[in-house]
Amino acid sequence: MANIINRNLAQPTETLAISKGSTVTAVVEKPKRKSATVTYHLKERLGSVFSAKTANDTLAEAKKQPDPRKLWKEFWFENEVCCLFADTNVGKSVLAVQIATEIAKKERVLYYDFEQSEKQFQMRYTDPESGKLFKFPNNLIRLTLSTDNLPIMESKLEDIIMASIEGDVDKYKSTKVIIDNISWLANATNSTKTASNLMQKLVDLKKRCGLSILVLAHTNKRKATRPIDQNDLAGSKKLINFFDAAFAIGASMTEEGVKYVKQIKVRTGKFTYDANNVLLCTIEQKNAFLQFVEEGRGNEIDHLQVPKKKDTDMKKAMLIELVAKGETSLRKIGGIIGVGKSTVGRWIDELGLKEKLPKV
Repeated sequence: MANIINRNLAQPTETLAISKGSTVTAVVEKPKRKSATVTYHLKERLGSVFSAKTANDTLAEAKKQPDPRKLWKEFWFENEVCCLFADTNVGKSVLAVQIATEIAKKERVLYYDFEQSEKQFQMRYTDPESGKLFKFPNNLIRLTLSTDNLPIMESKLEDIIMASIEGDVDKYKSTKVIIDNISWLANATNSTKTASNLMQKLVDLKKRCGLSILVLAHTNKRKATRPIDQNDLAGSKKLINFFDAAFAIGASMTEEGVKYVKQIKVRTGKFTYDANNVLLCTIEQKNAFLQFVEEGRGNEIDHLQVPKKKDTDMKKAMLIELVAKGETSLRKIGGIIGVGKSTVGRWIDELGLKEKLPKV
């Protein structure tokens, strides 16, 4: 069956022959009428650009392939383009280097650092008392942008960077790539479209070379009273669609020094670290290595800033949730939500929860 391509032209009728090797010919018929639709009838001798197989064959063949390994908990798996985003100075680079270091104990990792100078990186991984430097695995390759190496040409910056990454992947025989961060590139070119173009190229590179890619990005300005979601990823709202998975770091507004890590998008793994089960951490330097130290799990709502005018509504919502979960002690409920026993009893009457709380 012939392919049909439509285009508006304002030329009189004529016939043109277009060839591509010896495989395709096209006849162009241009009507006299201005802005008329011209149809290209291609005598198709090319195969389809799609690969087709039955669903059953798809399952059988895919089953022979190994399952993707976890690269970091449920957050990032092999063969994924994953995003880690957070506000400035929350610790995304610290966590990314930590993840890279763990992976580099067994295989080579390319870490593209657009953020830190060599001195800043060195100071971050030096014991302040002894001056001892942290010993990274030799498999961790840190790459920085050298303007001296940028070719003098009219090529777009993202095309130059993309070509360099592909060359590095081949040179260092690595399938694990971390880019810190894509927001720098968008700012450098004053274009969020640049980030989208780079993402399209990264997804293509992942498929062609079997890569696992972690991309760091900034968040938009957000209210500390609102949970983090995919709309907080800086840049175009469509950017999140390029990623197989995404997770974010938030700073606790209620506990000084505490950060929480939350899953935003999942394709391969499980939605383990959602808003009700965020990973709580502190950032500490141990043996000259700056790192996230796990402190357990928590609920994101407990680490958000609560507006004073909405404080009562928030506590009442927590009360309803606790009653629904079967909590019957007024004293215990009051301790959890931060009000007295008598206030809890009064709110239970106001909210019509008495029947659900037999012991009241």
